[in-house]
Amino acid sequence: MHKAFKFRLYPTKEQTILIHKSIGCSRFTFNHFLARWNESYDSTGKGLTYGTCSAQLTALKKEIDWLREVDSTSLQNTLKHLADSFSRFFKKQNDRPRFKSKRNRVQSYTSQCNHPKKGKATIEVIANRIRLPKLGWVKVAKSREVEGRILSATIRRNPTGKYFVSVLIWG
Repeated sequence: MHKAFKFRLYPTKEQTILIHKSIGCSRFTFNHFLARWNESYDSTGKGLTYGTCSAQLTALKKEIDWLREVDSTSLQNTLKHLADSFSRFFKKQNDRPRFKSKRNRVQSYTSQCNHPKKGKATIEVIANRIRLPKLGWVKVAKSREVEGRILSATIRRNPTGKYFVSVLIWG
């Protein structure tokens, strides 16, 4: 069973800059591969797959330096969201995916939690702090205890400039 916990984040200035970069890189990745997917769909009638996009992302990160500054799992999750939106489109559940705008009211990115066999998980909640990939420890207003295995964390910036994290738990 999945549960989600939402907490308010209080990042430092450096962490805020990195959050903005992560949101921008996720948006760029989504729009870049959406354009390629649309080209493929218009010419062949079939879209791309997550695997081909993931391989192309690795090559794209070698060309564009600033894509390497952010968490790699957030870019992979962006590709998973794009593949999911196209599969829903092909099943006639949704409309065709649209390009993401810089002026959306709510901007976000999702980081995956990796659980290495020996070592600590990439996302942890201890006391009133949360450890996020590339950001490090960030202050959080924790209202309740997080129990279970952490799967992912979605960092959001709302229109008023406040930051929130939604932690997805299994168990």
